[in-house]
Amino acid sequence: MTMNRLDSPPQSVEELVELAKQGQTSAFDRLVDLYQDRLYSYAARMVHDPVEAEDIAQEAFVRAYRSLPSFRGASSFQTWLYRIASNLTIDATRRHRRENTVSLEAPADTEEGPVAREQEDAATAGPASSVETRELQREVHRAIGQLSPKLRSVVVLYDLQGLSYEEIADILGCPLGTVKSRLYNARMELKQKLQGILPEADGG
Repeated sequence: MTMNRLDSPPQSVEELVELAKQGQTSAFDRLVDLYQDRLYSYAARMVHDPVEAEDIAQEAFVRAYRSLPSFRGASSFQTWLYRIASNLTIDATRRHRRENTVSLEAPADTEEGPVAREQEDAATAGPASSVETRELQREVHRAIGQLSPKLRSVVVLYDLQGLSYEEIADILGCPLGTVKSRLYNARMELKQKLQGILPEADGG
Protein backbone atom coordinates (compact mmCIF):
# COMPACT_ATOMS: atom_id res chain seq x y z
CA MET A 1 0.00 0.00 0.00
CA THR A 2 2.88 2.32 0.81
CA MET A 3 6.44 2.31 -0.42
CA ASN A 4 7.68 1.70 3.13
CA ARG A 5 5.69 -1.51 3.65
CA LEU A 6 7.79 -4.56 4.52
CA ASP A 7 7.08 -7.39 2.08
CA SER A 8 8.57 -10.15 4.26
CA PRO A 9 8.65 -9.49 8.02
CA PRO A 10 12.19 -9.66 9.45
CA GLN A 11 12.82 -12.20 12.18
CA SER A 12 15.14 -10.15 14.36
CA VAL A 13 15.54 -6.72 15.89
CA GLU A 14 18.86 -6.42 14.08
CA GLU A 15 17.15 -6.76 10.71
CA LEU A 16 14.56 -4.16 11.66
CA VAL A 17 17.31 -1.78 12.73
CA GLU A 18 19.16 -2.22 9.45
CA LEU A 19 16.00 -1.63 7.43
CA ALA A 20 15.16 1.43 9.52
CA LYS A 21 18.67 2.80 8.91
CA GLN A 22 18.00 2.37 5.19
CA GLY A 23 14.96 4.61 5.52
CA GLN A 24 12.13 2.10 5.90
CA THR A 25 9.95 3.88 8.45
CA SER A 26 7.68 0.87 8.86
CA ALA A 27 10.67 -1.06 10.23
CA PHE A 28 11.19 1.61 12.89
CA ASP A 29 7.45 1.55 13.62
CA ARG A 30 7.82 -2.14 14.45
CA LEU A 31 10.71 -1.37 16.78
CA VAL A 32 8.45 1.14 18.53
CA ASP A 33 5.76 -1.54 18.84
CA LEU A 34 8.30 -3.92 20.37
CA TYR A 35 9.64 -1.56 23.01
CA GLN A 36 7.10 1.17 23.72
CA ASP A 37 5.34 -0.63 26.60
CA ARG A 38 8.59 -1.49 28.38
CA LEU A 39 10.02 1.97 27.86
CA TYR A 40 6.85 3.62 29.13
CA SER A 41 6.77 1.30 32.14
CA TYR A 42 10.36 2.20 32.99
CA ALA A 43 9.72 5.93 32.65
CA ALA A 44 6.50 5.73 34.68
CA ARG A 45 8.29 4.05 37.56
CA MET A 46 11.01 6.66 37.45
CA VAL A 47 8.94 9.86 37.24
CA HIS A 48 5.58 8.76 38.76
CA ASP A 49 3.64 10.79 36.22
CA PRO A 50 1.86 8.91 33.41
CA VAL A 51 1.72 11.95 31.14
CA GLU A 52 5.39 12.82 31.60
CA ALA A 53 6.34 9.15 31.25
CA GLU A 54 4.58 9.02 27.90
CA ASP A 55 6.40 12.18 26.82
CA ILE A 56 9.73 10.66 27.85
CA ALA A 57 9.07 7.43 25.98
CA GLN A 58 8.07 9.34 22.84
CA GLU A 59 11.11 11.62 23.09
CA ALA A 60 13.37 8.57 23.49
CA PHE A 61 12.04 7.13 20.23
CA VAL A 62 12.38 10.49 18.46
CA ARG A 63 16.00 10.77 19.56
CA ALA A 64 16.68 7.16 18.63
CA TYR A 65 15.25 7.70 15.17
CA ARG A 66 17.30 10.85 14.62
CA SER A 67 20.47 9.16 15.87
CA LEU A 68 19.91 5.88 14.06
CA PRO A 69 22.56 6.58 11.39
CA SER A 70 25.19 6.77 14.15
CA PHE A 71 24.09 3.52 15.82
CA ARG A 72 26.94 1.05 15.24
CA GLY A 73 25.64 -1.92 17.15
CA ALA A 74 28.35 -1.96 19.81
CA SER A 75 25.48 -2.49 22.24
CA SER A 76 22.12 -4.08 21.52
CA PHE A 77 19.41 -1.80 20.19
CA GLN A 78 17.44 -2.40 23.41
CA THR A 79 20.37 -1.28 25.55
CA TRP A 80 20.95 1.77 23.38
CA LEU A 81 17.27 2.70 23.56
CA TYR A 82 17.16 2.25 27.33
CA ARG A 83 20.28 4.41 27.63
CA ILE A 84 18.50 7.26 25.86
CA ALA A 85 15.40 6.82 28.04
CA SER A 86 17.52 6.56 31.18
CA ASN A 87 19.22 9.87 30.48
CA LEU A 88 15.83 11.49 29.95
CA THR A 89 14.30 10.04 33.12
CA ILE A 90 17.29 10.85 35.31
CA ASP A 91 17.21 14.44 34.06
CA ALA A 92 13.49 14.58 34.81
CA THR A 93 13.77 13.12 38.32
CA ARG A 94 16.62 15.46 39.19
CA ARG A 95 14.58 18.38 37.95
CA HIS A 96 11.59 17.25 40.01
CA ARG A 97 13.75 16.80 43.07
CA ARG A 98 15.11 20.32 42.72
CA GLU A 99 11.59 21.66 42.32
CA ASN A 100 10.36 19.36 45.11
CA THR A 101 7.31 18.43 43.04
CA VAL A 102 7.72 14.67 42.65
CA SER A 103 4.44 12.98 43.61
CA LEU A 104 5.16 9.87 45.62
CA GLU A 105 1.48 9.09 45.94
CA ALA A 106 0.57 8.59 42.27
CA PRO A 107 0.87 4.95 41.21
CA ALA A 108 2.77 4.09 38.07
CA ASP A 109 0.30 3.19 35.35
CA THR A 110 1.79 -0.19 34.47
CA GLU A 111 0.52 -3.71 34.17
CA GLU A 112 2.36 -5.19 37.15
CA GLY A 113 2.70 -3.85 40.67
CA PRO A 114 5.90 -2.06 41.71
CA VAL A 115 7.23 -4.86 43.90
CA ALA A 116 10.86 -5.94 43.68
CA ARG A 117 11.71 -9.64 43.34
CA GLU A 118 12.64 -10.23 46.95
CA GLN A 119 9.82 -8.02 48.26
CA GLU A 120 7.26 -9.76 46.08
CA ASP A 121 7.94 -13.03 47.89
CA ALA A 122 7.21 -11.37 51.22
CA ALA A 123 4.09 -9.73 49.86
CA THR A 124 2.64 -13.06 48.73
CA ALA A 125 3.79 -15.18 51.64
CA GLY A 126 0.42 -15.09 53.43
CA PRO A 127 -3.33 -14.88 52.84
CA ALA A 128 -3.25 -11.10 52.34
CA SER A 129 -6.36 -9.59 50.84
CA SER A 130 -6.25 -7.76 47.54
CA VAL A 131 -6.77 -4.50 49.43
CA GLU A 132 -3.76 -5.21 51.63
CA THR A 133 -1.72 -6.16 48.58
CA ARG A 134 -2.58 -2.93 46.80
CA GLU A 135 -1.68 -0.96 49.92
CA LEU A 136 1.63 -2.81 50.15
CA GLN A 137 2.35 -2.04 46.50
CA ARG A 138 1.63 1.63 47.10
CA GLU A 139 4.03 1.66 50.04
CA VAL A 140 6.75 -0.10 48.06
CA HIS A 141 6.20 2.26 45.15
CA ARG A 142 6.42 5.24 47.51
CA ALA A 143 9.64 3.89 49.01
CA ILE A 144 11.17 3.36 45.56
CA GLY A 145 10.17 6.92 44.66
CA GLN A 146 12.13 8.22 47.65
CA LEU A 147 15.39 6.69 46.43
CA SER A 148 17.92 8.86 44.66
CA PRO A 149 17.62 8.73 40.86
CA LYS A 150 20.77 6.59 40.57
CA LEU A 151 19.56 3.98 43.07
CA ARG A 152 16.00 4.07 41.79
CA SER A 153 17.13 3.48 38.22
CA VAL A 154 19.07 0.33 39.15
CA VAL A 155 16.17 -1.09 41.18
CA VAL A 156 13.67 -0.43 38.41
CA LEU A 157 15.89 -1.84 35.67
CA TYR A 158 16.90 -4.96 37.59
CA ASP A 159 14.03 -5.84 39.90
CA LEU A 160 11.12 -4.52 37.85
CA GLN A 161 12.32 -4.57 34.24
CA GLY A 162 14.29 -7.80 34.59
CA LEU A 163 17.49 -6.62 32.91
CA SER A 164 20.86 -8.17 33.70
CA TYR A 165 23.72 -6.52 35.59
CA GLU A 166 25.66 -6.32 32.33
CA GLU A 167 22.81 -4.64 30.46
CA ILE A 168 22.30 -2.12 33.27
CA ALA A 169 26.02 -1.31 33.39
CA ASP A 170 25.90 -0.64 29.66
CA ILE A 171 22.75 1.46 29.93
CA LEU A 172 24.01 3.59 32.82
CA GLY A 173 27.60 3.74 31.59
CA CYS A 174 29.13 2.51 34.83
CA PRO A 175 31.19 -0.52 35.93
CA LEU A 176 29.48 -3.79 36.79
CA GLY A 177 30.59 -3.47 40.41
CA THR A 178 28.92 -0.08 40.65
CA VAL A 179 25.62 -1.55 39.49
CA LYS A 180 25.80 -4.29 42.13
CA SER A 181 26.79 -1.78 44.81
CA ARG A 182 23.93 0.56 43.92
CA LEU A 183 21.45 -2.31 43.90
CA TYR A 184 22.64 -3.45 47.33
CA ASN A 185 22.43 0.09 48.72
CA ALA A 186 18.99 0.59 47.19
CA ARG A 187 17.69 -2.63 48.74
CA MET A 188 19.10 -1.68 52.14
CA GLU A 189 17.36 1.69 51.94
CA LEU A 190 14.11 0.06 50.88
CA LYS A 191 14.27 -2.40 53.79
CA GLN A 192 14.74 0.49 56.19
CA LYS A 193 11.87 2.46 54.70
CA LEU A 194 9.58 -0.61 54.71
CA GLN A 195 10.65 -1.96 58.10
CA GLY A 196 7.30 -1.42 59.76
CA ILE A 197 5.36 -2.61 56.74
CA LEU A 198 7.41 -5.67 55.85
CA PRO A 199 8.81 -7.06 59.12
CA GLU A 200 9.60 -10.28 57.25
CA ALA A 201 12.20 -8.39 55.20
CA ASP A 202 14.50 -8.46 58.26
CA GLY A 203 13.88 -12.02 59.22
CA GLY A 204 15.26 -14.10 56.48
